[in-house]
Amino acid sequence: MSLNIGVLAIQGDVNENISSTETALKELGISGTVNGVKTTEEISHLDGLIIPGGESTTIGQLSLVNRSLKTIKEKIENGMPVFGICAGMIILSKTANDRVVGKTNQPLLDLLDIKLERNSFGRQKESFEADICMNSINIPKFNGVFIRAPSISEAGPDVEVLAKFDNKIIAVKKQNIIATAFHPELTKDVSLHKYFVNLIKKSKN
Repeated sequence: MSLNIGVLAIQGDVNENISSTETALKELGISGTVNGVKTTEEISHLDGLIIPGGESTTIGQLSLVNRSLKTIKEKIENGMPVFGICAGMIILSKTANDRVVGKTNQPLLDLLDIKLERNSFGRQKESFEADICMNSINIPKFNGVFIRAPSISEAGPDVEVLAKFDNKIIAVKKQNIIATAFHPELTKDVSLHKYFVNLIKKSKN
């Protein structure tokens, strides 16, 4: 069995996520390919998808234009695992407000029942790193890189909280969906990418 994993290649940390996922596959001894994807045709053949960090409004708008957003939603609703990182977390959510400008009208997948705030920890110059604990998925310590990161103030009853920082929710899981406010692809630790690869493998069994 070989896994076909995609990283949505509209904008953002695409190459970093491809590299982290390839390392995760190698360390786990699992056969698979990892490629940047854009079109509905490419997405339709995937076993798992990463929606990377970047500019969520741009990613959402361009995905809407090429109709890939609809295909992504259908695939996730049919059980395909997805990993949303920073901007990817925003795109997976039902609503998104900005800390400065308030409510946004950007395209969203409407899959995670979370109350989310964009740029919750400040703008680019206020980026920082912090140790994160995710014991429920057996990752007791992880170096979280926060860049214009969102946060979650409320999560619905079907959404599992994986981690908090400064009393704000920064990582969640719902069945085949995981999402983080921080950027795991910007560290050498591929624990989260390995967890995601195993999630994909389980979905194929």
